[in-house]
Amino acid sequence: MDLSLNDTQQLIQDSARDFVRGSCGRDVLLKLDRDPSLVMSTLWKPMSELGWPGMAIPEEYGGTGNSLTDVAVLFEELGCGPVPGPLLSSAVLCARILMEAGSDALKKAWLPRIASGERVFALALTETQYGWTADNVRATAKRAGSDYTLSGTKVFVHDAHFATDLLVVAKVEGGKGISVLRVDAKAAGVSIRALDGFVTSVCEVLLENVKVAAADVIADGWPAAERAMLAVTPVLCAYQVGSCKTVFDLSLNYARERTQFGQIIGRFSRVQDHLIHLVNHLDAARWTTYEALSKLDAGVDAVASCHVAKSVAGESHMHACDYAHEVHAGIGVSREYGLTLHTKLSRSLYHCLGAPRLHRKKLESVLGLVTA
Repeated sequence: MDLSLNDTQQLIQDSARDFVRGSCGRDVLLKLDRDPSLVMSTLWKPMSELGWPGMAIPEEYGGTGNSLTDVAVLFEELGCGPVPGPLLSSAVLCARILMEAGSDALKKAWLPRIASGERVFALALTETQYGWTADNVRATAKRAGSDYTLSGTKVFVHDAHFATDLLVVAKVEGGKGISVLRVDAKAAGVSIRALDGFVTSVCEVLLENVKVAAADVIADGWPAAERAMLAVTPVLCAYQVGSCKTVFDLSLNYARERTQFGQIIGRFSRVQDHLIHLVNHLDAARWTTYEALSKLDAGVDAVASCHVAKSVAGESHMHACDYAHEVHAGIGVSREYGLTLHTKLSRSLYHCLGAPRLHRKKLESVLGLVTA
């Protein structure tokens, strides 16, 4: 498979790389990690001015209609930071769900505003039972005249505290399946709090009798939402690839510079073993990710490849950080050094859009190895 970039992708990579190097140095990222409220004022406006929120949205809805591989090239560079923010949640994941499941009216109402950066969406799916499948959904929307009232608790919701709007997955009274509801994040009955121990964008969302207009309900929208999530999964993987790349570079440079017992530690066979494991995980994540993306853009069956990409990238990202800490030893846990930003990210994204174990189980079903 040819991983070389075309002219458009090269321009995207150069632009993103300049942005990360110029606006997202280590000190800036550490500051944003301490105070996530600064993310929108620091990063979102320049990202919007660069047109990034519109890349994954078709031109007819105000975007630029780039391919998923184009979008992934951007996210690989952002992962090198790692640069925080709701770009993936809003402009890729929720936008894709609206494109797959939403009515034409919903698309026209919200996609142009997502593309411009005016509105920021977040997907509220997982609950206290935790799981990225429909059988874990307990939130319910009940009839209230011509509209609905929505109640439930959503946990591990990425980028909720940046959001102006939520796409909430819930059971709707009278519906046959699981629906998707657009909810104003500032509506009465909605409360959002950040969860400690993860990247700063992971939140809990409480919904208490929140009023939802009937026009904002995508009835029985789960199958389309599930297709959208699977298609977006390799873009998330590309973000993890970028993080793996920086983790490897940090480790390699440290092994070349740190001296112990009168020589650089990169000469020690055990350190070399760790670096080999690191590069193997990086390459595995990159190849499986871009194979899935190439199939998606070519319009061929990519279901199995998407499952493989997430199962490999999720594990590789976490293990790459583990090996990096082996190389760095004590300095690696120093917050100011910057490696822990990637370590925390690897744990926070491990389950996002489904843990590797879930994707392996789904892959078995796709390949006919077990019954669904």
